[in-house]
Amino acid sequence: MSALPARTRNILFLCTGNSARSIMAECLMNRLGRGHWRAFSAGSHPAGEVHPLALELLRQNGHDTTHLSSKNWQLYARPGAPVMDAIITVCNNAAGETCPVWPGRPATDHWDIPDPAAATGPRDVRQAAFENAYAMLEDRIRNFLRKQR
Repeated sequence: MSALPARTRNILFLCTGNSARSIMAECLMNRLGRGHWRAFSAGSHPAGEVHPLALELLRQNGHDTTHLSSKNWQLYARPGAPVMDAIITVCNNAAGETCPVWPGRPATDHWDIPDPAAATGPRDVRQAAFENAYAMLEDRIRNFLRKQR
């Protein structure tokens, strides 16, 4: 008799604006953790749109961006929302804010990833900030997944 497959777990990535870091983390986890983790993202004060440079970078890396949007974290604290197994803040602002009460008492962690949306200067400098944040998130997610095995 074979063992039952493990349940796919839910993870929520939070930051203030939900326009770059948490969105990139959602995409990365949905790719790298496929079959084990289903990722979502939200913000305490959503920007209302995904940053164009984040969308560009995600598309360049083969991510489907058609479903992405900037959402308020209250969406995931309501009755009927997916129950989260883990919640990770990816910026210092969201880490210090009072979060909603999450059903099921999910595991929490904080990853301090510099905000690429705050980068200024020429386009290549701003693009580099997004690439660096993406690489940092990819490393953190790969390490997270290794520890889950």
